Amino acid sequence: MGQTSRNRSDRTKNLVGFVVGEVRYAVEILRVREIINPLGVVELPHAPPSVLGVADHRGMVVPVLDLRRRFGLPPVAATRRTKWILVEGDGRTVGLVVDAVTEVFGAGVEQQRAVPRLGSGDEARGIAAVFATAEGLWFVIDVDRVAAPAQAVDVPEAMPA
Repeated sequence: MGQTSRNRSDRTKNLVGFVVGEVRYAVEILRVREIINPLGVVELPHAPPSVLGVADHRGMVVPVLDLRRRFGLPPVAATRRTKWILVEGDGRTVGLVVDAVTEVFGAGVEQQRAVPRLGSGDEARGIAAVFATAEGLWFVIDVDRVAAPAQAVDVPEAMPA
């Protein structure tokens, strides 16, 4: 899909949709830096379970978080649809591994629904909003909460050459 910057000028398209397992999720488009194909990952010892490791992307070392692991789903082999959504979270870039990116779309307050409170795991799920569209429910993730394990991996910026 490439960079999403060309869509940022269209204010009606405020979300980037993706799937993890059978569930539709979205992130705010203003938090998305880029959507890329998976890169090679270097695993780090003592990293949180949902952190695959780090990757070198354009001279920047990026923590990579597997949303399947983060949401307690079984692992699956990557396919050609598997993507990384590079998001800005808490002042740093984090790669979110998703099963597939679906679309860039807009959702307004008339489509917003209350976030379900399920008790155990609410914090881990990190749902910031829910929108109902013709396709069904979309769960907008709170990038800062969901990417928190990757933020815990202290990755120094690349040294200048």
